[in-house]
Amino acid sequence: MPMYKVRPFHGPRAAAEQLPTCMYRLPSLHRTAPPQEEVDPSLQALESRQEEILKRLYELKSAVDGLSKMIQTPDADVDVTNIIQTGDCSPLTANGADLDLMLGKDYGALKDIVINANPSLPPLSLLVLHSLLCERYKILSAVHTHSSVKSVPENLLKCFGEQTKKQPRHEYQLGFTLIWKDVPKPQMKFSIQTMCPIEGEGNIARFLFSLFGQKYSAVTSTLMDSWVDTALFQLKEGSSKERGAVLRAMNAALGKTAWLVGNELSVADVVAWCALQQTGSANTAPANVQKWMKSCENLAPFSSVMKLLK
Repeated sequence: MPMYKVRPFHGPRAAAEQLPTCMYRLPSLHRTAPPQEEVDPSLQALESRQEEILKRLYELKSAVDGLSKMIQTPDADVDVTNIIQTGDCSPLTANGADLDLMLGKDYGALKDIVINANPSLPPLSLLVLHSLLCERYKILSAVHTHSSVKSVPENLLKCFGEQTKKQPRHEYQLGFTLIWKDVPKPQMKFSIQTMCPIEGEGNIARFLFSLFGQKYSAVTSTLMDSWVDTALFQLKEGSSKERGAVLRAMNAALGKTAWLVGNELSVADVVAWCALQQTGSANTAPANVQKWMKSCENLAPFSSVMKLLK
């Protein structure tokens, strides 16, 4: 027996019922839109400016697309060493650069380059560049030992040679001070109070080489930077496989030109030669590299550094 009765929904009475055709009703949205409010003039100005900028960007894009069809971009695999012209750089025996323009004018004070280096891994390339700079400028050189270092070999204390001839400080063009210090990598400053140190042997070598005042094309400068990084990170610090690849690349480049970049000595040659000496790969180098190394060693700055390796 059911608990309660429900009215039946079938039969003639159910047919008379008007059932809804949807779940529920909503008011119609198709009515006359209310009058638009007045737009802020600043918003109109912003929209106009945006449209103008987009129009100009579209015009620039069209112009660039047209130029890209007219100009042929060289292939990335092209050997750019063939592009370097013989007269791209001047020899290192040319006149020096304007040090006041490059290092800033100190109103009579001697510009002093101070380098901190670890005696356990001496930066040979900086010593070679020091000797090259001495051929160009009158340099007051000095070597000191920091208290963080217990002992320094005698040959490193005399790496700048015997400083016997002393002249008044104001008669020198540049000061070059080397401090043997317990640092992870070489550091350099030439304005103690106003600049952050330049760190890394490659970066300091680039700076010192810039003091020769030579001007290079973008291609030549890029090749120099590439060889410097390759010498330090792959030839000096890389695996035996990486060193072999670098030596093969050097042998190919030196088969076309007397030096790594063009027909004149550059910072790339200095850093690469020193890296070969420190890694002990000089004796196993290919023929062109061996010939290039002898050309380097025939120069006095390189031969003086070789004495430090003995």
